[in-house]
Amino acid sequence: MAGNSQRRNRRTSNKKGAQVGSGGKRRRGLEGKGPTPPASARKGHVKNRVANAKSKQAARRPVARRGGKGSSEMVVGRNPVFEALRDGVPASTLYVQQFIDNDERVRDAIQLATQRGNLHIMEAPRPELDRMTNGLNHQGLVLQVPPYEYAHPEDLAASAADHGEDPLIVALDGVTDPRNLGAVVRSVSAFGGHGVVVPERRAAGMTAGAWKTSAGTAARTPVARATNLTRALESYQKAGITVVGLAADGDHDVSDLEALGGPVVIVVGSEGKGLSRLVGETCDFLVRIPMPGGAESLNAGVAAGVVLYEAAKRRS
Repeated sequence: MAGNSQRRNRRTSNKKGAQVGSGGKRRRGLEGKGPTPPASARKGHVKNRVANAKSKQAARRPVARRGGKGSSEMVVGRNPVFEALRDGVPASTLYVQQFIDNDERVRDAIQLATQRGNLHIMEAPRPELDRMTNGLNHQGLVLQVPPYEYAHPEDLAASAADHGEDPLIVALDGVTDPRNLGAVVRSVSAFGGHGVVVPERRAAGMTAGAWKTSAGTAARTPVARATNLTRALESYQKAGITVVGLAADGDHDVSDLEALGGPVVIVVGSEGKGLSRLVGETCDFLVRIPMPGGAESLNAGVAAGVVLYEAAKRRS
């Protein structure tokens, strides 16, 4: 009986001795390393070398970057709306007041909007138009102009390179009148330039007024927006482009500067203050436009046109 009791105690005892095993190594070994990766991801495989070469080539290829969007704009009033439509200002929607007096100007505006084909024409009650225009005297017609798609400053030089040409770019420093911006865009287009650069802050943008003054050339001449104009000019210099600033007390006469015949950025300041200090110090050359008539300064559009003409002569 005593022997049976001892055997029973040994069977029911919780005490365990030392266990001998693999420590989990066999189990982990059986787990494997997951699915086989594709050939393009396997180091040393010919498809992997091809994929790496393609990725390096794509990294070297210049990528166009956008300079951001402007803000949407409302053109109000019968004459302004008609003129904007006539002059080709981009627009998304024409709002017409319900029960409006259908005079000749209203009919002409609606006809121009209809001819575009891609412009929505919507009727709206007067209170709604008052709300949209913050109470301006809209006379029953409101034209919505979509935000302008600005280029990036690097896009302008890249476009010139794509055409096998030396960049010819105008940068505006402190120009706040949209009509001056439109006039510069028109001059750049006339003399074969590759675009205009404006600062992001404290500068004119591509509004409906700028579009009208450009006389349609804004559709084919890009405007780029720079977060910091000085840095944008320095980036152009690193790319081998000469930066020429216009100044009344410039060291060179515009007709004598040989640099205008090569890759160049022409910087035009405001009519009253001229170039800002940092921008002026960044320029490689400061040039003056002789004015025998005694005028103190020219507006941005005229000044840019004079220098662009000199540059175009040297390139022809």
